[in-house]
Amino acid sequence: MPTASRLPTLPSLSFELLHHTLSNGLRVVLAPDRRAPVVAVAVNYDVGFRSEPQGRTGFAHLFEHLMFQGSANLEKLEHFHYVQSSGGTFNGSTHLDYTNYYDLLPSHALERGLFLEADRMRSPRITKENLANQIDVVKEEIRVNVLNRPYGGFPWLQLPELMYDTFPNAHNGYGGFEDLSSATVADASSFFDSYYAPANAVLSVAGDFDPDRALEMIERHFGPIERRTRPRRPDFSEPPLTAERRAQVADELAPIPAIAIGYRVADPVADFPAYLASVLLAEILSNGDASRLHRALVQDKGLVTDVSAYLGTFGDPLEERDPTRLTITAHYADRAATDTVLAAVDAELDRVATEGTEPGELRRAGVQLAATLSHELDNVLNRGLEFAKFQLIFDDAELILRLPELLGAITDDDIRTAARALAPTSRAVVELVPGAAK
Repeated sequence: MPTASRLPTLPSLSFELLHHTLSNGLRVVLAPDRRAPVVAVAVNYDVGFRSEPQGRTGFAHLFEHLMFQGSANLEKLEHFHYVQSSGGTFNGSTHLDYTNYYDLLPSHALERGLFLEADRMRSPRITKENLANQIDVVKEEIRVNVLNRPYGGFPWLQLPELMYDTFPNAHNGYGGFEDLSSATVADASSFFDSYYAPANAVLSVAGDFDPDRALEMIERHFGPIERRTRPRRPDFSEPPLTAERRAQVADELAPIPAIAIGYRVADPVADFPAYLASVLLAEILSNGDASRLHRALVQDKGLVTDVSAYLGTFGDPLEERDPTRLTITAHYADRAATDTVLAAVDAELDRVATEGTEPGELRRAGVQLAATLSHELDNVLNRGLEFAKFQLIFDDAELILRLPELLGAITDDDIRTAARALAPTSRAVVELVPGAAK
């Protein structure tokens, strides 16, 4: 096919977004939509695993737990009670570059959601008792999700320490038990003062509400919160790998071997078009039975039982700044086949790099991505979370609405370039050795 081939223009997404910044620096994104009587309130703070101080691994996630233990005017569990008694849901999550908190409520309970988020932004209850309790909760979460589970944390806990050289990028975001146990109330208070300032956050409201009335409520509840200096985000960049790195990890509970291959990709913020080409490449490689790696490694050669390619630590390609990575993972029955699996992956990447995409392949991948995006934004809660995230990471909430158009601009040449960057000499490979193999 011609090297200039590209996707036909895909339909753009349409939502009206309104922006405002409070005097204390809190950035606000409003996305009114009166189709259903529900509202989502989401607050994203610009702090995640990468911001944890050395010696305090897992602290960002631990602090997320603390934010649910009562606040300036509410006792422990009252946040839960007020949301659930309104017929709503709530939660929070910690990521590499941000931590979010959110409430989904009937539209008449919007002010309740705003009050709840403002109250804990003002002053969470950081006490010795709450800290000790949540350290135990986080440790148990690690036991359940990592230590006592086959492939627990694989590969997001193991691959970074091989790929990266600096503590912010390489350390265990779940945290080591020793670091968690040594955390103090003073540590938690300092973390809150540093990273939970209004100026370090984005508030989004999506769904059924009147913008003027919502803004008045936001000013009333969030406006009085004291302005604090927004922390300077360090430069977390690292040079790309210049030679292959390999490591093995043992997993006593895993029934069969697994492999994770990590490649550095273009800066998601500074070079978004090149990064988006890598996102599409991952779709071409592993999304569906017709994808390149599935056909070659599962169907044709029978080398692996499953294979996937994705961007970002947890599979969301649009939630991280640089450095980030494209990861390919696979499970297979024969441990001796590791190098054969790697060779088969290399062959497919080389085929894309030299021959380009097959007829219809680029279009299929782009349409699938655009359809997934459209489906996700049809959900009010997802919409609130995405607008807050895009404003925080890219300083551009509307970018998510332009993604179909930007996907449509990716050419076959762009995909080839992205594939050429995934070279054996610039990758990290973690081989998981199962207990049965020892």
